Amino acid sequence: MKRRLSLAAASAAVVLALSACGGKGADASASPAAAGSAALAVGLVQVAAAPIMDAVTVSGQVAAWQEMPLGVELSGLRVAEVRVEVGARVRRGDVLLTLDARTLDSELQVAEAAANEARAGVLLAKTQLDRGDALKAQKLISLSDHDQLRAAMVQAEARAQTTAAQLDAARLRRDFAVLRAPADGVIASRQAEPGLVVGAGATLLGLIRDGRLEWRAELDESDLLRVRPGAEVVVRVRDGSEVAGRVRAVTPVLARETRTATVYVDLPEPGGLRAGMFAEGRIRLGSDEVLQVPLSAVVRRDGYAYVFVLKGRDQVERRRVELGRIDGEQVEVRTGLAAGERVVRSGGAFLADGDRVRIADGD
Repeated sequence: MKRRLSLAAASAAVVLALSACGGKGADASASPAAAGSAALAVGLVQVAAAPIMDAVTVSGQVAAWQEMPLGVELSGLRVAEVRVEVGARVRRGDVLLTLDARTLDSELQVAEAAANEARAGVLLAKTQLDRGDALKAQKLISLSDHDQLRAAMVQAEARAQTTAAQLDAARLRRDFAVLRAPADGVIASRQAEPGLVVGAGATLLGLIRDGRLEWRAELDESDLLRVRPGAEVVVRVRDGSEVAGRVRAVTPVLARETRTATVYVDLPEPGGLRAGMFAEGRIRLGSDEVLQVPLSAVVRRDGYAYVFVLKGRDQVERRRVELGRIDGEQVEVRTGLAAGERVVRSGGAFLADGDRVRIADGD
Protein backbone atom coordinates (compact mmCIF):
# COMPACT_ATOMS: atom_id res chain seq x y z
CA MET A 1 0.00 0.00 0.00
CA LYS A 2 2.79 2.42 0.97
CA ARG A 3 4.60 1.48 -2.21
CA ARG A 4 1.57 2.38 -4.36
CA LEU A 5 1.27 5.75 -2.66
CA SER A 6 4.95 6.42 -3.24
CA LEU A 7 4.63 5.56 -6.93
CA ALA A 8 1.55 7.81 -7.31
CA ALA A 9 3.33 10.70 -5.61
CA ALA A 10 6.36 10.23 -7.82
CA SER A 11 4.20 10.17 -10.95
CA ALA A 12 2.43 13.37 -9.90
CA ALA A 13 5.75 15.07 -9.31
CA VAL A 14 6.97 14.07 -12.75
CA VAL A 15 3.74 15.40 -14.38
CA LEU A 16 4.04 18.71 -12.52
CA ALA A 17 7.66 19.04 -13.54
CA LEU A 18 6.89 18.34 -17.18
CA SER A 19 3.96 20.78 -17.09
CA ALA A 20 6.19 23.48 -15.64
CA CYS A 21 8.83 22.89 -18.28
CA GLY A 22 6.25 22.92 -21.04
CA GLY A 23 4.68 26.16 -19.72
CA LYS A 24 8.01 27.93 -19.66
CA GLY A 25 8.70 26.81 -23.21
CA ALA A 26 5.32 28.09 -24.41
CA ASP A 27 5.79 31.48 -22.72
CA ALA A 28 9.23 31.79 -24.16
CA SER A 29 8.08 30.96 -27.66
CA ALA A 30 5.00 33.30 -27.44
CA SER A 31 6.84 36.30 -26.03
CA PRO A 32 8.44 37.55 -29.25
CA ALA A 33 5.15 37.32 -31.13
CA ALA A 34 3.31 39.17 -28.37
CA ALA A 35 5.97 41.86 -28.29
CA GLY A 36 5.79 42.27 -32.05
CA SER A 37 1.98 42.54 -32.19
CA ALA A 38 1.87 45.15 -29.40
CA ALA A 39 3.53 47.76 -31.69
CA LEU A 40 0.77 49.35 -33.82
CA ALA A 41 1.70 50.08 -37.43
CA VAL A 42 0.99 53.76 -38.15
CA GLY A 43 1.41 56.25 -40.95
CA LEU A 44 2.93 59.66 -40.30
CA VAL A 45 2.38 63.15 -41.65
CA GLN A 46 4.66 66.14 -41.23
CA VAL A 47 3.29 69.32 -39.68
CA ALA A 48 3.69 72.15 -42.19
CA ALA A 49 2.30 75.60 -42.95
CA ALA A 50 -0.10 75.79 -45.87
CA PRO A 51 -2.92 78.08 -47.02
CA ILE A 52 -6.23 77.40 -45.30
CA MET A 53 -9.53 78.96 -46.25
CA ASP A 54 -11.15 81.27 -43.73
CA ALA A 55 -14.88 80.70 -44.08
CA VAL A 56 -18.21 80.99 -42.31
CA THR A 57 -20.32 77.83 -42.36
CA VAL A 58 -24.05 78.29 -41.90
CA SER A 59 -27.33 76.77 -43.04
CA GLY A 60 -29.90 78.66 -45.06
CA GLN A 61 -32.91 78.32 -47.35
CA VAL A 62 -32.92 78.22 -51.11
CA ALA A 63 -35.52 80.61 -52.55
CA ALA A 64 -36.53 82.19 -55.83
CA TRP A 65 -34.64 85.37 -56.68
CA GLN A 66 -37.97 86.94 -57.63
CA GLU A 67 -41.19 84.93 -57.46
CA MET A 68 -43.90 86.74 -59.38
CA PRO A 69 -47.55 85.97 -58.55
CA LEU A 70 -49.55 86.17 -61.77
CA GLY A 71 -53.27 86.88 -62.06
CA VAL A 72 -55.79 88.82 -64.13
CA GLU A 73 -57.43 92.18 -63.57
CA LEU A 74 -60.89 90.86 -64.30
CA SER A 75 -63.52 89.25 -62.13
CA GLY A 76 -66.38 86.89 -62.81
CA LEU A 77 -64.98 85.22 -65.94
CA ARG A 78 -64.18 81.54 -66.34
CA VAL A 79 -60.80 80.09 -67.21
CA ALA A 80 -60.98 78.69 -70.74
CA GLU A 81 -57.49 77.19 -71.07
CA VAL A 82 -54.27 76.86 -69.09
CA ARG A 83 -51.33 76.36 -71.44
CA VAL A 84 -48.48 75.72 -69.00
CA GLU A 85 -47.59 73.19 -66.33
CA VAL A 86 -45.45 73.58 -63.22
CA GLY A 87 -41.77 73.53 -64.16
CA ALA A 88 -42.32 74.80 -67.70
CA ARG A 89 -39.85 77.38 -68.98
CA VAL A 90 -41.52 80.34 -70.65
CA ARG A 91 -40.40 83.40 -72.55
CA ARG A 92 -41.59 86.95 -72.08
CA GLY A 93 -44.92 87.41 -73.90
CA ASP A 94 -45.85 83.72 -74.05
CA VAL A 95 -49.56 83.01 -73.51
CA LEU A 96 -50.00 81.23 -70.19
CA LEU A 97 -53.77 81.29 -69.67
CA THR A 98 -56.92 82.46 -71.44
CA LEU A 99 -60.38 83.34 -70.14
CA ASP A 100 -63.78 82.89 -71.72
CA ALA A 101 -63.99 86.30 -73.42
CA ARG A 102 -67.34 86.15 -75.24
CA THR A 103 -68.81 88.90 -73.10
CA LEU A 104 -65.73 91.04 -73.61
CA ASP A 105 -65.89 90.49 -77.36
CA SER A 106 -69.48 91.80 -77.38
CA GLU A 107 -68.50 94.85 -75.34
CA LEU A 108 -65.64 95.51 -77.75
CA GLN A 109 -67.95 95.37 -80.76
CA VAL A 110 -70.34 97.85 -79.12
CA ALA A 111 -67.44 100.19 -78.36
CA GLU A 112 -66.16 99.98 -81.94
CA ALA A 113 -69.63 100.79 -83.30
CA ALA A 114 -69.97 103.77 -80.97
CA ALA A 115 -66.55 105.03 -82.01
CA ASN A 116 -67.44 104.72 -85.70
CA GLU A 117 -70.71 106.61 -85.11
CA ALA A 118 -68.87 109.37 -83.28
CA ARG A 119 -66.34 109.76 -86.07
CA ALA A 120 -69.21 110.01 -88.55
CA GLY A 121 -70.76 112.71 -86.37
CA VAL A 122 -67.51 114.66 -86.49
CA LEU A 123 -67.47 114.51 -90.29
CA LEU A 124 -71.08 115.72 -90.45
CA ALA A 125 -70.49 118.54 -87.99
CA LYS A 126 -67.36 119.64 -89.86
CA THR A 127 -69.22 119.68 -93.19
CA GLN A 128 -72.04 121.76 -91.72
CA LEU A 129 -69.55 124.16 -90.11
CA ASP A 130 -67.69 124.60 -93.41
CA ARG A 131 -70.99 125.42 -95.13
CA GLY A 132 -71.86 127.80 -92.32
CA ASP A 133 -68.51 129.54 -92.70
CA ALA A 134 -69.24 130.12 -96.40
CA LEU A 135 -72.73 131.49 -95.66
CA LYS A 136 -71.35 133.69 -92.91
CA ALA A 137 -68.86 135.21 -95.36
CA GLN A 138 -71.79 136.08 -97.63
CA LYS A 139 -73.79 137.28 -94.64
CA LEU A 140 -76.47 134.73 -95.40
CA ILE A 141 -76.51 133.21 -91.89
CA SER A 142 -76.96 134.78 -88.53
CA LEU A 143 -74.15 134.76 -85.98
CA SER A 144 -76.20 132.70 -83.56
CA ASP A 145 -76.79 129.97 -86.13
CA HIS A 146 -73.08 129.93 -86.95
CA ASP A 147 -72.26 129.62 -83.27
CA GLN A 148 -74.59 126.65 -82.99
CA LEU A 149 -72.79 124.96 -85.88
CA ARG A 150 -69.42 125.56 -84.18
CA ALA A 151 -70.77 124.21 -80.88
CA ALA A 152 -72.09 121.12 -82.65
CA MET A 153 -68.62 120.57 -84.07
CA VAL A 154 -67.04 120.79 -80.62
CA GLN A 155 -69.64 118.39 -79.19
CA ALA A 156 -69.03 115.90 -82.02
CA GLU A 157 -65.28 115.98 -81.41
CA ALA A 158 -65.79 115.50 -77.67
CA ARG A 159 -68.08 112.56 -78.29
CA ALA A 160 -65.48 111.06 -80.64
CA GLN A 161 -62.82 111.40 -77.98
CA THR A 162 -65.09 109.78 -75.39
CA THR A 163 -65.97 106.83 -77.58
CA ALA A 164 -62.30 106.40 -78.55
CA ALA A 165 -61.38 106.18 -74.87
CA GLN A 166 -64.20 103.69 -74.29
CA LEU A 167 -62.92 101.64 -77.22
CA ASP A 168 -59.40 101.63 -75.75
CA ALA A 169 -60.83 100.48 -72.41
CA ALA A 170 -62.78 97.68 -74.10
CA ARG A 171 -59.67 96.55 -75.97
CA LEU A 172 -57.66 96.63 -72.75
CA ARG A 173 -60.27 94.55 -70.94
CA ARG A 174 -60.18 92.11 -73.84
CA ASP A 175 -56.39 91.89 -73.55
CA PHE A 176 -56.77 91.15 -69.83
CA ALA A 177 -58.54 87.93 -70.80
CA VAL A 178 -55.16 86.59 -71.97
CA LEU A 179 -52.48 86.15 -69.31
CA ARG A 180 -48.99 86.50 -70.77
CA ALA A 181 -45.58 85.94 -69.18
CA PRO A 182 -44.22 89.31 -68.00
CA ALA A 183 -40.64 87.99 -68.12
CA ASP A 184 -38.59 84.91 -68.93
CA GLY A 185 -38.74 82.31 -66.19
CA VAL A 186 -40.00 79.01 -64.82
CA ILE A 187 -43.55 78.27 -63.71
CA ALA A 188 -43.32 77.55 -59.98
CA SER A 189 -46.98 77.09 -59.05
CA ARG A 190 -50.40 76.72 -60.63
CA GLN A 191 -53.74 77.37 -58.95
CA ALA A 192 -55.89 77.74 -62.06
CA GLU A 193 -57.85 75.04 -63.84
CA PRO A 194 -60.28 75.30 -66.78
CA GLY A 195 -63.73 76.27 -65.56
CA LEU A 196 -62.52 78.23 -62.54
CA VAL A 197 -64.30 81.57 -62.08
CA VAL A 198 -61.54 84.07 -61.38
CA GLY A 199 -61.50 87.06 -59.09
CA ALA A 200 -59.58 90.25 -59.70
CA GLY A 201 -56.15 90.06 -58.08
CA ALA A 202 -56.28 86.34 -57.35
CA THR A 203 -53.00 84.47 -57.95
CA LEU A 204 -53.43 81.94 -60.75
CA LEU A 205 -49.79 81.11 -61.54
CA GLY A 206 -46.40 81.67 -59.93
CA LEU A 207 -43.33 82.53 -61.99
CA ILE A 208 -39.67 82.40 -60.90
CA ARG A 209 -38.20 85.28 -62.83
CA ASP A 210 -35.39 84.17 -65.18
CA GLY A 211 -35.41 80.82 -63.34
CA ARG A 212 -32.89 82.30 -60.90
CA LEU A 213 -32.50 80.92 -57.39
CA GLU A 214 -30.69 82.36 -54.40
CA TRP A 215 -29.51 81.07 -51.04
CA ARG A 216 -30.46 83.06 -47.95
CA ALA A 217 -28.59 82.58 -44.68
CA GLU A 218 -28.88 84.25 -41.28
CA LEU A 219 -25.59 85.46 -39.78
CA ASP A 220 -24.93 86.78 -36.29
CA GLU A 221 -23.15 90.04 -35.60
CA SER A 222 -19.60 88.67 -35.41
CA ASP A 223 -19.76 86.79 -38.71
CA LEU A 224 -21.76 89.50 -40.46
CA LEU A 225 -18.96 92.05 -40.08
CA ARG A 226 -16.60 89.82 -42.08
CA VAL A 227 -18.90 89.15 -45.04
CA ARG A 228 -18.89 91.49 -48.01
CA PRO A 229 -20.82 91.48 -51.30
CA GLY A 230 -18.91 89.54 -53.92
CA ALA A 231 -17.59 86.87 -51.53
CA GLU A 232 -17.50 83.36 -52.97
CA VAL A 233 -19.90 80.79 -51.52
CA VAL A 234 -20.16 77.01 -51.86
CA VAL A 235 -23.56 75.46 -51.11
CA ARG A 236 -23.70 71.71 -50.52
CA VAL A 237 -26.53 69.70 -52.11
CA ARG A 238 -27.99 66.64 -50.33
CA ASP A 239 -26.47 64.31 -52.90
CA GLY A 240 -23.00 65.56 -51.95
CA SER A 241 -22.44 67.83 -54.93
CA GLU A 242 -21.60 71.50 -54.50
CA VAL A 243 -23.04 74.63 -56.11
CA ALA A 244 -20.98 77.78 -56.49
CA GLY A 245 -22.47 81.16 -55.69
CA ARG A 246 -21.56 84.72 -54.81
CA VAL A 247 -22.86 87.10 -52.15
CA ARG A 248 -25.16 89.60 -53.83
CA ALA A 249 -26.30 91.64 -50.85
CA VAL A 250 -26.15 91.78 -47.07
CA THR A 251 -29.03 93.17 -45.04
CA PRO A 252 -27.78 96.40 -43.42
CA VAL A 253 -30.06 96.07 -40.38
CA LEU A 254 -30.11 93.27 -37.77
CA ALA A 255 -33.41 91.68 -36.79
CA ARG A 256 -34.38 92.96 -33.36
CA GLU A 257 -35.52 89.58 -32.03
CA THR A 258 -32.70 87.34 -33.28
CA ARG A 259 -29.85 89.85 -33.70
CA THR A 260 -29.09 88.35 -37.08
CA ALA A 261 -29.03 89.67 -40.64
CA THR A 262 -29.71 87.97 -43.96
CA VAL A 263 -27.09 87.29 -46.61
CA TYR A 264 -28.37 86.87 -50.17
CA VAL A 265 -26.28 84.62 -52.43
CA ASP A 266 -26.84 84.35 -56.18
CA LEU A 267 -26.78 80.80 -57.61
CA PRO A 268 -26.21 81.13 -61.38
CA GLU A 269 -26.19 77.34 -61.84
CA PRO A 270 -28.36 75.89 -59.04
CA GLY A 271 -27.90 72.26 -60.15
CA GLY A 272 -29.86 69.98 -57.82
CA LEU A 273 -31.04 72.78 -55.54
CA ARG A 274 -34.73 73.65 -55.51
CA ALA A 275 -36.64 76.54 -54.01
CA GLY A 276 -37.66 75.71 -50.44
CA MET A 277 -34.70 73.44 -49.68
CA PHE A 278 -32.45 73.99 -46.67
CA ALA A 279 -28.75 73.61 -47.40
CA GLU A 280 -25.43 74.18 -45.70
CA GLY A 281 -23.08 76.70 -47.26
CA ARG A 282 -19.57 78.04 -46.69
CA ILE A 283 -18.94 81.73 -47.27
CA ARG A 284 -15.28 82.09 -48.17
CA LEU A 285 -13.52 85.08 -46.64
CA GLY A 286 -9.92 84.54 -47.78
CA SER A 287 -6.94 82.32 -46.89
CA ASP A 288 -3.97 82.41 -44.48
CA GLU A 289 -0.72 80.43 -44.07
CA VAL A 290 -1.14 78.34 -40.92
CA LEU A 291 0.13 75.08 -39.42
CA GLN A 292 -2.30 72.29 -40.19
CA VAL A 293 -2.77 68.55 -39.88
CA PRO A 294 -5.36 66.11 -41.25
CA LEU A 295 -8.58 65.84 -39.27
CA SER A 296 -7.92 62.10 -38.98
CA ALA A 297 -4.84 62.83 -36.85
CA VAL A 298 -6.90 64.51 -34.10
CA VAL A 299 -8.13 62.44 -31.15
CA ARG A 300 -10.80 63.77 -28.80
CA ARG A 301 -10.55 62.76 -25.16
CA ASP A 302 -12.06 64.34 -22.05
CA GLY A 303 -13.27 67.27 -24.09
CA TYR A 304 -9.80 68.16 -25.43
CA ALA A 305 -8.02 67.63 -28.75
CA TYR A 306 -4.81 65.61 -28.93
CA VAL A 307 -2.36 64.35 -31.53
CA PHE A 308 0.36 61.74 -31.20
CA VAL A 309 3.82 63.06 -32.04
CA LEU A 310 6.68 60.72 -32.97
CA LYS A 311 9.55 60.88 -30.46
CA GLY A 312 12.75 59.10 -31.33
CA ARG A 313 12.47 56.19 -33.70
CA ASP A 314 9.44 54.25 -32.54
CA GLN A 315 7.73 55.99 -29.61
CA VAL A 316 4.84 58.45 -29.60
CA GLU A 317 3.95 61.26 -27.23
CA ARG A 318 0.39 62.42 -26.70
CA ARG A 319 0.25 66.19 -27.25
CA ARG A 320 -2.68 68.47 -26.44
CA VAL A 321 -3.39 70.99 -29.20
CA GLU A 322 -5.67 73.96 -29.85
CA LEU A 323 -7.49 73.75 -33.15
CA GLY A 324 -8.80 76.47 -35.40
CA ARG A 325 -10.44 76.58 -38.79
CA ILE A 326 -11.36 73.51 -40.81
CA ASP A 327 -10.87 73.40 -44.57
CA GLY A 328 -12.01 70.14 -46.12
CA GLU A 329 -9.95 67.33 -44.54
CA GLN A 330 -7.40 69.70 -42.97
CA VAL A 331 -7.60 71.58 -39.66
CA GLU A 332 -5.60 74.52 -38.37
CA VAL A 333 -3.39 73.89 -35.31
CA ARG A 334 -2.96 77.10 -33.32
CA THR A 335 -0.88 75.79 -30.41
CA GLY A 336 0.85 72.56 -29.37
CA LEU A 337 2.85 71.70 -32.49
CA ALA A 338 5.84 73.05 -34.39
CA ALA A 339 6.56 72.93 -38.10
CA GLY A 340 8.51 69.85 -39.09
CA GLU A 341 7.22 67.54 -36.36
CA ARG A 342 5.69 64.25 -37.48
CA VAL A 343 2.36 63.08 -36.11
CA VAL A 344 0.33 59.91 -36.48
CA ARG A 345 -1.97 60.37 -39.48
CA SER A 346 -4.74 58.05 -38.24
CA GLY A 347 -5.41 55.41 -35.64
CA GLY A 348 -4.55 57.60 -32.68
CA ALA A 349 -7.63 56.36 -30.84
CA PHE A 350 -5.81 53.06 -30.26
CA LEU A 351 -2.67 54.67 -28.81
CA ALA A 352 -1.61 55.89 -25.39
CA ASP A 353 1.14 58.25 -24.30
CA GLY A 354 4.52 56.54 -24.58
CA ASP A 355 3.38 53.65 -26.80
CA ARG A 356 5.84 52.15 -29.22
CA VAL A 357 4.79 51.99 -32.85
CA ARG A 358 5.92 50.54 -36.13
CA ILE A 359 6.29 53.10 -38.91
CA ALA A 360 4.49 52.07 -42.09
CA ASP A 361 6.62 51.77 -45.21
CA GLY A 362 7.08 55.08 -46.98
CA ASP A 363 6.63 57.26 -43.85
